[in-house]
Amino acid sequence: MKAETLAEGIDVILLSYNEADNLKILLPQIKQETEKCEEPFEILVVDTAKPTDNTSEVCKEFGARYINQDEPAFGGAFRTAIRYANRSKFLIMDSDGSHQPKYIPIINKKFNEDKCDVVIGSRYCKGGVSNDAPTSQIMSHMLNWAYRHCIGIKARDLSTDYRMYRTVDLKKVHLECENYDVLEEVLLKLKLNKPHHTLKVEEIPIVFQKRVYGESKRQLGKFIRSYIATLFKLLRLRVSFKDEES
Repeated sequence: MKAETLAEGIDVILLSYNEADNLKILLPQIKQETEKCEEPFEILVVDTAKPTDNTSEVCKEFGARYINQDEPAFGGAFRTAIRYANRSKFLIMDSDGSHQPKYIPIINKKFNEDKCDVVIGSRYCKGGVSNDAPTSQIMSHMLNWAYRHCIGIKARDLSTDYRMYRTVDLKKVHLECENYDVLEEVLLKLKLNKPHHTLKVEEIPIVFQKRVYGESKRQLGKFIRSYIATLFKLLRLRVSFKDEES
């Protein structure tokens, strides 16, 4: 989709895998909170290529746009969402209830008033809270420390997907990662696309909740391996850009 065809407003994106029970709770809350932004909006739910529950019926009931992903894994679902997004702002959040919709108007206000490229709903900036398991928090802090230095973005929470972007910028980046490491990949590639590599990233504090229904889909071993491989890949990419400029 060409940038000039984007409509003004917000696309609220949910990547879903067996999350119908959570979506029944989330979708009306998201609608209520996004209406407070006083901008046109649409809720897009990206489901698996082969549906595993009644997510499509839940979307129809609550007026969300239902899409099946056309590439595998989390990274593929994210790329699918970017292709189908048609409004100027792209707000993505978890579909398991861990991200509370009440922060949507705050994120949007920060994005507009500070003219940001990205706003992150952060567990780790001042005032943020994570209710995740202690071991997960330790691993997350280590991951964020490594990636902050790797991609040169000072935000505290680089591994969360509660974010607002400019859709036109997302449509210009070529993303390759299959798993959750796409969240760091997109930030670096957005940064490298900016003049002088200055990407304005701001954070607002959130309380990260445990999922409401169901179990996490993350496979720890695969998760760690992909993040380590991507760390070195992105570091090489950043260094190569510096070499080209020198």
